[in-house]
Formats: sequence, structure tokens, C-alpha cells
Amino acid sequence: MLHFTLLVYGLLLSFVLASAGRNRREGRDHAPMLVYAGYVLCGLSAGAAVGLPLIASMGVDLMPLVA
Repeated sequence: MLHFTLLVYGLLLSFVLASAGRNRREGRDHAPMLVYAGYVLCGLSAGAAVGLPLIASMGVDLMPLVA
């Protein structure tokens, strides 16, 4: 299940970044849903960047949950 979630996250992130780059290149405004999706993905990335080292510092082993 984690693999599927990471695949969807990666595809969505790729779509948002490609769409934002295309809009910037063509000089158009971003769609509101694109902006909201970008903020959500940014929050998820920041949360993972802060949360995963904290979990690792507590000595919690996440690998049995993945397998």
C-alpha cells in the first residue's frame, strides 16, 4: 500500500510542477486547484522532512510496517 501511495504522490507532484512551469512559461495564471494541490504537497513534504527524523531519533523501526 505504501508503494502505491508513493507512486500517486510522485505522479501528482510531477503533474503540479510541470503545470506550474508551463503556466509560468506561457505567462498565464495558475488555476486555484493547482495552487491548493501544490500547498498540500509542500506541507506533506515538509511534514515528512520533520517527522521522519524525529521518529528515527525515538528508535521506532518503521521497516516492519512497510514489509
